Amino acid sequence: MKFILIISFFSFCCVSVLAQQKNYVFFDANDTEADIIRKAATVVPSLGQLRWQQLELTAFFHYGVNTFTGKEWGTGKEDPKIFNPSALNARQWVRIAKDAGIKQVILTAKHHDGFCLWPTKTTNHSVAASQWKNGKGDLVKEVSKACKEMKIGFGIYLSPWDMNSQYYGDNEKYNEFFMEQLTELLTHYGRIDEVWFDGAKGESVEQEYYFEKWYQLIRKLQPQAVIAIMGPDVRWVGTETGYGRETEWSVVPTDNLSQSTIAANSQKNIAFTPNGDMRGDDLGSLEKIRKAKGLVWYPAEIDVSIRPSWFYHEAEDSKVKSPEKLLDIYFNSVGRNGVLLLNIPPDKRGLIHESDIAALEQWKQLRDDLFKTNFASGSKIKSANGVNTRYILDGKNATHFTTKGNATTTVIELQLKSPASFNVVQLQENIRMGQRVEAFELDYWDGTAWKITTKGTTIGYKRLIRFNTIITDKVRLRILSSRLNPCLAEIGIYNIQE
Repeated sequence: MKFILIISFFSFCCVSVLAQQKNYVFFDANDTEADIIRKAATVVPSLGQLRWQQLELTAFFHYGVNTFTGKEWGTGKEDPKIFNPSALNARQWVRIAKDAGIKQVILTAKHHDGFCLWPTKTTNHSVAASQWKNGKGDLVKEVSKACKEMKIGFGIYLSPWDMNSQYYGDNEKYNEFFMEQLTELLTHYGRIDEVWFDGAKGESVEQEYYFEKWYQLIRKLQPQAVIAIMGPDVRWVGTETGYGRETEWSVVPTDNLSQSTIAANSQKNIAFTPNGDMRGDDLGSLEKIRKAKGLVWYPAEIDVSIRPSWFYHEAEDSKVKSPEKLLDIYFNSVGRNGVLLLNIPPDKRGLIHESDIAALEQWKQLRDDLFKTNFASGSKIKSANGVNTRYILDGKNATHFTTKGNATTTVIELQLKSPASFNVVQLQENIRMGQRVEAFELDYWDGTAWKITTKGTTIGYKRLIRFNTIITDKVRLRILSSRLNPCLAEIGIYNIQE
């Protein structure tokens, strides 16, 4: 009982620290490099960002008139009557996603063509004018209901670009129109966990998007929702391949954070501007942050479709990504301090196609097999300057190992229970304390000497690395560089059958 109380108190302290610290910081003109590093190390995610990061796997459902025309981008001139799925079952969509280990889904409530999947009062270009359910259907309602029933998160995508709207091109009228649609979605369907925007615009028509007003509306109506990827909570990783950066910092520079900005607004209303192109290979190194005016916790969402296209096309039934490819994407998205947003487009029937289901089921099985046995479990742990070493094997990402004094380097040695064959390492930081590790190496004992197995830079919420299979009963993790004391939550050692 005493041990349980200690763990509970430690977890409470972590949450308390998270509540007290902020997900942004500003720099003073006289800040030294040491000040900058200290401030960077103590920027933490908001509670909403933490919840989002822990999801790890989310899904997109791209569905609409494009499903029936065979196009990726519509024109806005499509006849709503073409939207007529014969066997639509939103519960099947959500169940398939949940069975694959996905924790939250996002529905394309409106794509660029302007066709709305709910019976909006703002336009006639919606399911109300379709043949589906004789115009009485509401797909947003059905997906939302299925998510709540199956206890997974629900999000919406509302395209800023609307090729059908008569108001597009009129800044005031279109933004008012857009906010009416957003209000409907945020007030008629219960809890919304994520609101997803992109920055797509018509090439021939100038239209300004009032993003800041949109953010304020979301914060008012659905304060718990994270806003991505044209938003203040979550950023786009920069590609649609499913592959994140080798070095992925969640703490990145921003240009317009200042004392006056912070004093005038709560963080929920700050419309910060990321510093430069957020698609580069290096976003948060010391070289980048030392030139910034401030820093913000701004993690990466990594999106990709299970098919070559984002909407369903029958010709792609044989081109669904293999389970092995999906596993590789998992390693390079979730395993690179990101959240994977996997698109699973329903077909013309209104069902997830059998080819997609088979790939998802086998992908889940591969992950289950991989993580079934952590060969580090039960190890004897040694660290000359370590504190709370047992926490790296307790299965909780809210507890952590750290170092004594001001030590920013450490060596953690694990004596395994018996020799094991493995080829994967998983590392996690307790990001409630910030993101700190800059460089690490994993070694194994070959019987006579230590040899390097693999190495890396950032860890963040989760880092997964594959390497050539080794057999040993002793490994060590060396933290070579960290912003303040490292706060390592977990170490896992696994084996992929090859």
